[in-house]
Amino acid sequence: MRILVVGGGGREHAICWALKKSPKVQQLYCAPGNGGIAEVAECVPIQVNQFAEIAEFALDNAIDLVVIGPDDPLSEGIVDHLEAKQIPVFGPRQNAAILESSKVFSKDLFKKYHIPTAAYESFDNYEAALTYLRSQQIPIVIKADGLAAGKGVVVAQSMEEAEKALHDIMVSRIFGDSGNQVVIEEFLSGQEMSILSFVDGHVVKPMVPAQDHKAVFDNDKGPNTGGMGTYTPLPHIPQSVIDEAIETIIKPTAAAMVSEGRPFRGVLFAGLMITPQGPKTIEFNARFGDPETQVVLPRLKTDLLDIFLAAVNGHLEQMDIQWSDEAAVCVILASEGYPGSYPKGLPIEGLNEVQSSIVFHAGTALKDGQVVTNGGRVLGVTALGKDIAEAREKAYADADRIRFQGKHYRTDIAKKALV
Repeated sequence: MRILVVGGGGREHAICWALKKSPKVQQLYCAPGNGGIAEVAECVPIQVNQFAEIAEFALDNAIDLVVIGPDDPLSEGIVDHLEAKQIPVFGPRQNAAILESSKVFSKDLFKKYHIPTAAYESFDNYEAALTYLRSQQIPIVIKADGLAAGKGVVVAQSMEEAEKALHDIMVSRIFGDSGNQVVIEEFLSGQEMSILSFVDGHVVKPMVPAQDHKAVFDNDKGPNTGGMGTYTPLPHIPQSVIDEAIETIIKPTAAAMVSEGRPFRGVLFAGLMITPQGPKTIEFNARFGDPETQVVLPRLKTDLLDIFLAAVNGHLEQMDIQWSDEAAVCVILASEGYPGSYPKGLPIEGLNEVQSSIVFHAGTALKDGQVVTNGGRVLGVTALGKDIAEAREKAYADADRIRFQGKHYRTDIAKKALV
């Protein structure tokens, strides 16, 4: 089969890496891809928002399946666009991708269907939002309604910080139209957990759970990023809690979307908090998580293409999806200054010295045959091991072998699992 993956980050590299292992994949393309993806797929210079060009390429190259990686094209309706041209595509339609693209929609859905989540109010008026905010307790969470490249959520530790975040989003409009509305919600404390699931309407097939590290510095300090590292499994979280999250949050959300006339087909990503009252929903994403994908897919034993095809063709219920017992740890190597401004185009050395990890490229480019930095999160170094400790040791050893100016990474990824 001939497959086209849309996207150019670490998540798409992991998807391409997993698809490349399928004996059914004859030709693998990625649009636009990156310096690392070029090693496993043929990169095509088409951007993720160029729907007409993607459709034209798929038709001209007899593509059997298009797999959508990032959130933006999903929210803008790429699946609907391709389906209208009879091109098979894995990912949710625009009316289902709203679960990620509108925080107000998703919070209202949770309330309507009694899905556990943080208490909240939503606002489209700055003065009303500010008045409400000043009546709330600190810490508090401020969320831009729309997509903001993973940076539209502020956990404010003081009222001054909360008011600044609200002003930035609704008045200064640092996220543009994504700040037309905001959600102000209670701060939930506890362990974070991510569960990604393959979904086709009512059918939910959970993947192995993972835990992300959002803050840029060790000990969860500093501003939130798109994710500085992740690991799976979660030995410190009981299976009963994981099962409770699946039964009380993920399956009911899939069923709610069907009830709303927005059946979800694709990967449903639940960002959860394990509170003293049980699992609660932080947010849902409408696609594979980044960097969770970089640890989850290396543990997948079943052919990923078979799963995609089963979901697209309505046979997901019949799939018996198998996972390895190994642990996986991913350490993100970021550019100096991330998540603020950072330099690009810096040469990356030592990739050929990596001994036991898979290196997923998130923000790289090829320049005159040299791999260079091209993003805030540059590389994800993923290692497998018999347990978290072994996987962690391997990942950090290889992270140290890779060199570029200003390289920054957290040194405490997966430490919570070793307590």
